[in-house]
Amino acid sequence: MRRLYFALDLKNEPALIAEYESWHRPPRIWPEILDSLRAAGVQDLEIFRCGDQLTMVMEVPDDFSAAEQAALGAASQRVRDWEDLMWRFQRPLPFAGAGEKWVPMKNVFSLKETLLEREGGK
Repeated sequence: MRRLYFALDLKNEPALIAEYESWHRPPRIWPEILDSLRAAGVQDLEIFRCGDQLTMVMEVPDDFSAAEQAALGAASQRVRDWEDLMWRFQRPLPFAGAGEKWVPMKNVFSLKETLLEREGGK
């Protein structure tokens, strides 16, 4: 099992931010979105917000394929509709590639790995 981290910004408008959050609470989140994530192998997914910045944490199996998840989503009209709806609230990061939404984050520090290295891999 591994964790993946992604970043994305929201439009900095309090009413839109509140609406975005409301779409991610039961019962508003569409069942097809949950089904699509599970079908792709996502075990857990959390989105954190600080101001207008979002961080998404996905817990996935070691053999998880982001490309396969994207293909599953693209094959579903309901998932495409959800993504269109979410774009009302989201804005791409300035350095995101064309059409890129959630940008993978780079791990710059791990206490656990640092301590293991310091202790000689014990």
